[in-house]
Amino acid sequence: MNETVLIHLSGPNQPGLTAVLTAILANYHACVLDIGQAVVHETLVLGLLIEIPPDNLLHLQNALVEKSSELNLQVSFKPVSKSDLEHWIYSQGKDRFIITILGRAISANHLARVSAIIEEHGLNVDRIERLSGRRSLAVHSSKSNACVELHASGNATSEASMRADFLATAHDLRIDIAFQRESIFRRNRRLFAFDMDSTLIQGEVIDELAKMAGVADKVVAITESAMRGEIEFQESFRRRVSLLRGLPEQKVHELLGTIPLVEGAEQLISTLKLLGYKTAILSGGFTFFARNLQQRLGIDYVFANELDIVDGKVSGQVKTEIVDGARKAELLRQIARKENISLEQVVAVGDGANDLPMLGIAGMGIAFRAKPIVRQTAGHAVSFLGLDSLLYLIGVRDRDFDEFLSTSLERRDSFQT
Repeated sequence: MNETVLIHLSGPNQPGLTAVLTAILANYHACVLDIGQAVVHETLVLGLLIEIPPDNLLHLQNALVEKSSELNLQVSFKPVSKSDLEHWIYSQGKDRFIITILGRAISANHLARVSAIIEEHGLNVDRIERLSGRRSLAVHSSKSNACVELHASGNATSEASMRADFLATAHDLRIDIAFQRESIFRRNRRLFAFDMDSTLIQGEVIDELAKMAGVADKVVAITESAMRGEIEFQESFRRRVSLLRGLPEQKVHELLGTIPLVEGAEQLISTLKLLGYKTAILSGGFTFFARNLQQRLGIDYVFANELDIVDGKVSGQVKTEIVDGARKAELLRQIARKENISLEQVVAVGDGANDLPMLGIAGMGIAFRAKPIVRQTAGHAVSFLGLDSLLYLIGVRDRDFDEFLSTSLERRDSFQT
C-alpha cells in the first residue's frame, strides 16, 4: 500500500518555487491528495498531502531536504495514518461557511473575538484571506476599507445563535461581520436591488420636501415611526404625502441633485455594471428622484411612487399603487423572472422595516446602516462602511477590480494609439 504523508514547507517566496518542488514530487510518482499555498509578506507557506509508493518515500524526502536547503526553506514530513486519512475524507462533506470581517481597520482583537465565536460553535478555520487592498489593516482612516475573509467548516451547533453572537460582537467592536454558507450562488449573484432613501442617498426625499413645505417635524415623526415598524407603511405614506399638499412643482424639482449619494454608491454600481450585474431601485420614495438616479448611475430598473401634481402643485393625494414592503418583494420576484434568474442570485439592500420582505426572499439580504429591528432580522448587516464594501460579500477583492481597471485602461490606450 502507498504511504500517506503531509509535507509542510515555509520560507522566502521565489518565482518558480512551486514548479521546482512539485517537479520533485513528480519524479517519485507522488499523488497529490490535497494542496494549499499562501504567501504572506513575501513568505511562502505550502502544505501538501501526498500518497507515494513506500520504496520512493525516503528518496523523495532526501531530495526535498536537499532542495529546501538550497532555497532556504524549512521542510517537515508527517506520516498520516489510515484513520486520520479517513477522517480527512469525511471532513470534506462538512458544512462550509464564510465569515467576513469589515472595518476601517482590523485589529488582532477583532480577529481574536471572531475566531473565538467560530470555535465556540464547533467550526474550524480552514483559510484566511485579505480581500482589501495592500494598505495596512491596522491603519485607520475615515474612508479606508479593511476586509478579512475566514473560511470555516464543521457542523455548527446553531447557525442562528452564531449569527446573533456575530451581530452582538460587531456592535460592540464597531465593525461589520457577515456570516454566510459557502454555495455556488455566492460568486454567481446576478442582480442587486436597492432601497433608495437612506440606502443609496443620504437622507429621505419626503423629509426634504417636508422642509420645503414647512411640515418637517410632523413628517419626520411619521417616517421614523414607520421605519421602526410601528405604523403600517401605506398608512404612514398617505399621512406624510397629505402634509405636502400645495407644494409648488418647481420646488419639488429643485431637490434633484441636492441629496448626496451614500459613501461608496458610485463605486459599487459602476463595478457591478462592469461585472455584468443588473441593478434595481425598489423604493417607497418618489419616481422623480429615483429616475434621476437611474440616469446618473445607469440603474436598470426603477419602481417607486408617483408624486401627484395637479395645476403645478402637489395634490397631497396618493392615486397609484403604493410601493410598500409587500410590493417591493413582488417587484423583486418579477424582475428575477424577467431576467431568468433564481432569487438565490439576488442581493437586496435596505434600511427600513418596509424593506424586510424583499430582504427575506433574496438570496442575500443586507441591512445597510439600518434600524435595529432590520439589523436583527436581516441575514446580513453592514453599518460602519460604505456601499462599496458589499463587493467583498460577493467575493470581489480590491486587486480584482484594480487589475480589471488597469487592463481596461491599457486596452483603451492601445486602441487610441
